[in-house]
Amino acid sequence: MTEKKNKDKKQELEKEAVATEKTDTAPTGGKTDAEGEKLAEEVAEVLSDTDKLAAEVESLKAQIEKQHNDYLLLMAEFDNYRKRTLREKADLLKNGGESCMRAILPVIDDVERAMQAIETSSDIAALKEGLNLIYNKFRVYLEQNGVKEMETKDVDFDPEKHEAIAQIPAASPEQKGKIIDCTQKGYTLNDNVIRFPKVVVAQ
Repeated sequence: MTEKKNKDKKQELEKEAVATEKTDTAPTGGKTDAEGEKLAEEVAEVLSDTDKLAAEVESLKAQIEKQHNDYLLLMAEFDNYRKRTLREKADLLKNGGESCMRAILPVIDDVERAMQAIETSSDIAALKEGLNLIYNKFRVYLEQNGVKEMETKDVDFDPEKHEAIAQIPAASPEQKGKIIDCTQKGYTLNDNVIRFPKVVVAQ
């Protein structure tokens, strides 16, 4: 009877031990699984962020490459523009007066015909008329190209516009400081003086 009680007691203790082991290990196992899942989520999040960063890096690299190519293209276009501008300026300096010279050739033709007429004609009036026609044609040509004669008669002397070659006493107070004679005409080109008139001033 005592032996049976001991046997039953032993079995009971074994059951309790097994139950206790299950009780002790169950929470630990659950906690480990939760931590593992959390760690896996963190790893997945890090990998996702890494992929995003890698994509952003590739996008930035593409933008930088495009901007670099655009810069090279712009520099090439500017260099071509600079070369073209220099070439056009050189052509302008070389051939810019071509149209002016072409327009003045008829005047030279008229002068040559007048010179021939002087040798053969005795009609002085006709020669004078022809000379006036040549002179007027040349003046019109100059005016059409922006060249104008500077007015000097009875105007106040201006050292910025006139070259005084002589001074004479003024005949009246009103004449003082005015131009009374012009020995060489002056001209402007588009309102800029290209030759100063040589004048005599009353003082």
